[in-house]
Amino acid sequence: MSNAAQSLASTRIHSLLDANSFVEIGGGVTARNTDFNLSDAGTPSDGVITGYGLVCGRLVYIYSQDVSVLNGTVGEMHAKKIVSLYDLAMKTGAPIIGLLDCGGIRLQEAADALNALGEIYREQVMASGVIPQITGVFGPCGGGLALFPALTDFTFIVQDAGRLFVNAPNTLDGNHVTKCDTASAKFQSEETGLVDGVGTEGEILEKIRDLVVLLPSNNEDELPCDIDQGDDLNRTCPGLEGYGGDALHVLTQIADGHHFVETRPVYGKDVVTGFMRLNGNTVGCVANRSVICDGEGKVTEDFGSVLSARGAKKAARMVDFCDAFNIPVLTLTNVTGFKASKCSEKHMAREVGRLTYAFANATVPKVNVIVGKAYGSAYVAMNSKSIGADMVYAWSIAEVGTMEASMAAKIMYPQADADTWKVKTVEYQALQSNVLSAARRGYVDLIIEPQDTRKHVIGAFEMLFTKRESRPDKKHGTV
Repeated sequence: MSNAAQSLASTRIHSLLDANSFVEIGGGVTARNTDFNLSDAGTPSDGVITGYGLVCGRLVYIYSQDVSVLNGTVGEMHAKKIVSLYDLAMKTGAPIIGLLDCGGIRLQEAADALNALGEIYREQVMASGVIPQITGVFGPCGGGLALFPALTDFTFIVQDAGRLFVNAPNTLDGNHVTKCDTASAKFQSEETGLVDGVGTEGEILEKIRDLVVLLPSNNEDELPCDIDQGDDLNRTCPGLEGYGGDALHVLTQIADGHHFVETRPVYGKDVVTGFMRLNGNTVGCVANRSVICDGEGKVTEDFGSVLSARGAKKAARMVDFCDAFNIPVLTLTNVTGFKASKCSEKHMAREVGRLTYAFANATVPKVNVIVGKAYGSAYVAMNSKSIGADMVYAWSIAEVGTMEASMAAKIMYPQADADTWKVKTVEYQALQSNVLSAARRGYVDLIIEPQDTRKHVIGAFEMLFTKRESRPDKKHGTV
């Protein structure tokens, strides 16, 4: 073991991995640069501990920056250790986890440090879509180091000590850390969407473990699947229709063992994303959320059944990740339109376009369940049959159409009186918005009772297990 064996960086590694499973690599590496008396300073492991170990019996590679060695700054050899670790992870097809606590680029090494930073970026890009990459931010992570989590798949940050920024809060024109702490866990999780989870050090490490066991080791790995959760695949979920607006509750109820791992919970809260198992198989989830309910079913937040630009961005990223790693996608649709605000409108078309592209481009099994209202182009973008959903189910209480029947009646008969509008509203509801109308035209494959959602979704994914679908030959899309 290195001289840093008992450091905080090492403690984090041992807390994350299975007991006695960590094997260090490159413990004898030190800095090559001797400028500014670096040779006298001593750089055990050059400020980063690297190696491999197990999470619930599965191989992972891990590096942890040691803030006690030159403040954990990134220099030439520091970076070479991380790059070498990426090479091993790519060769063996195993996830890589980075635990960040860093003072930035090592100024004493100047150009060497900058080049080293770029080499890490390149490895992260090459690994993207090949092996899962997970980052935990336990201290400062600023400047060029902020790109580390941005280039990985999932990022977690410690509530108080974690600091994630490109420009420090006090360097922003008109801002001060007391006014808006743009480096805080709160800002990065709520405003940027870069962070998947916030908590104490122990909570963050547990969140990483929970996520790792749900993900495949690489893009050619069909595991984890068929893991016995001790849950009946035919289990019904009584009362589910009462929580149709709170997708988190619905997903938790239908998941094996009621265990659902949510990602980015406080960003774009009108959409829920995350992972669960269905009959032992990992499934990625994207769901509209119109309300948030507490444990007693009381509504604490109301989003009005609309899709925001942030929600669309969050959903598109989840679909892209699932498609890259061959993880089936389940969507729960309950949306009547798009969020109408100046801020959201700045990004709405682009982000909804990206979401539509992500669903249409994905070749993994895609199942959609309409649990409430499905209106207009917002519904089309949410994994509808028209953009490639393999199976579309709808609850018996669902509605599918261009818009609310009352609004449609007023648009079609602008000169009519109130009584006529009422009649035409009922007529439009029966002819166009009724879920039976969508089923008759093949846009809905099956109308189901809410309590039977779990068994129908499991059956659909079982049927789609051997799905194969190709796309036009091209280098990549441009959306």
